[in-house]
Amino acid sequence: MQLRISLISLGLLGLLLLLSIWPGRSLGNWNWGLLAATILTVALAGFFWQFERRQNSIVQLSFIATISSLAALSRVAFVPIAGLQPASFIIMISGYVFGSQTGFLVGAITALVSNFFLGQGPWTPWQMLAWGICGLLAGCLGQALSAFRLLPFVFLCTFSAFLFGWITNISYWSSFVHPLNWSSYLGSCIASFPFDLIHAAGNLAFSLLFGTHFYQLLFRFQRKMSGYSK
Repeated sequence: MQLRISLISLGLLGLLLLLSIWPGRSLGNWNWGLLAATILTVALAGFFWQFERRQNSIVQLSFIATISSLAALSRVAFVPIAGLQPASFIIMISGYVFGSQTGFLVGAITALVSNFFLGQGPWTPWQMLAWGICGLLAGCLGQALSAFRLLPFVFLCTFSAFLFGWITNISYWSSFVHPLNWSSYLGSCIASFPFDLIHAAGNLAFSLLFGTHFYQLLFRFQRKMSGYSK
C-alpha cells in the first residue's frame, strides 16, 4: 500500500511537471517548487515506510546507517570543492554490492543527513531522489552482472553525475525560474554543467582508484552478514 502511494505520488509529480511546461497551460502562478517538494516528500516517505514494515536484520540496518553516515561525512568534507561528490561513489558501490533497495536507501539517507550540516530546504527531497536513483541503478547493474566489472561501473558512475544534476536542477528551476518551460530548464542545466562536469570527473577518478578495493571489502562484509540476501 505504501509503495503504491509512492508510485502514485511520483506519477502525479510527473503529470504536474508536464502540465507546467505544456504550451498554453503554464502553472507559473502556482508555488510549483513547494508543491513538487511536498509531493516528492510523500513519495519518499512511502518508500521508507515500506522498508520499515519489512523484517530487517540489525546487521542490515546498522550497515545502512553506517555507510550512509560515511557518505554524508564525505560530502560535508568536500564542500569547499564545488561539485566534487565522493558521496556518489560510496552510494553507488554500496548499491552495486548490496542491491537496489539498499542503494536507494543509502542515497536518500545520505542527502537527508548531510543537509543537517549543509542546510535543509525544498532541494532536499530532490537530492534524496537523485542519489537514491543513482544507488538503485548501481544495484541493477550489480544484479545484471555475475561479478564486479570495473568499466561498466565507471561508466555508470560518470553518467550518474549528470543524471544527479538534471534531477536536482528541477528543484531550482521549479522554485526560482519563470516561466517554466523546456528552454528555461535547459538554461538551468547549462548553468550547472561546470559543476556536473566536476562531479562526473570526481566519480570517474574515485571509481577507477577505489572501485575494486571497495567492492572487495563490501563483498566480504556482505558474505558475513547473517540472513542478508542481495
